[in-house]
Amino acid sequence: MDEETGSLVTVDDLARQVASAANRIGSGRRYLLGIAGPPAAGKSTVATRLAAALNRRDAGLAGMAPMDGFHRTTRELTAAGELERKGQPHTFDVPGFVARLRALRNPAAGIEVGWPVYDREIHDPVPDGVVFRRQRIVVLEGNYLLLDEPGWRDARSLLDECWYLDAGAESIERRLYERHRAGGKTPEVARAQIAHNDLPNATLVSGTRARADVVLTPRGEKYLVRSTR
Repeated sequence: MDEETGSLVTVDDLARQVASAANRIGSGRRYLLGIAGPPAAGKSTVATRLAAALNRRDAGLAGMAPMDGFHRTTRELTAAGELERKGQPHTFDVPGFVARLRALRNPAAGIEVGWPVYDREIHDPVPDGVVFRRQRIVVLEGNYLLLDEPGWRDARSLLDECWYLDAGAESIERRLYERHRAGGKTPEVARAQIAHNDLPNATLVSGTRARADVVLTPRGEKYLVRSTR
């Protein structure tokens, strides 16, 4: 791959690469692929498309594990006076996230692994919203998978590979606004949340790009893939 211009690939191309990498590690553990990037960059969309492409190749091969399920609860954040900072790295249950990653990576024979998911209607995580059984590949997505800070470094070390999803600032702001409005926030509150919380988080995440294995940039239905090495 030309590191300057990259390669334009389909999601099926990406799925073939991931399946091949997973096959190389054997059947003793799961293959964990991370997709990092700023809030509203489209990480869940990429993860969903990739998992679906993997499962078209082999039914039940892959599953998705969003990082958002490890948000601390509204009750916890309110008690700590941190609710307005929700979404920042310290407002996640990082030890719990790392522990569950370890369980996913090296599951005991026959043991199911539950994974929490974030419910945008109640604005809180739901325990064991996803349960992993026979899946050999897990696609994780989250803002801070590449963060070089205590705890988060442990998470990165458990990923076999981690991609960074690039996205333009305008599209990120638009999606953030639409997300907040859909969640019931007024236009004024949505804009304040974006300015004072979301965009600073996006700036922090953009600084982790160099720690990714590759950078993906959406190009219509395809992705421009560039190596960081």
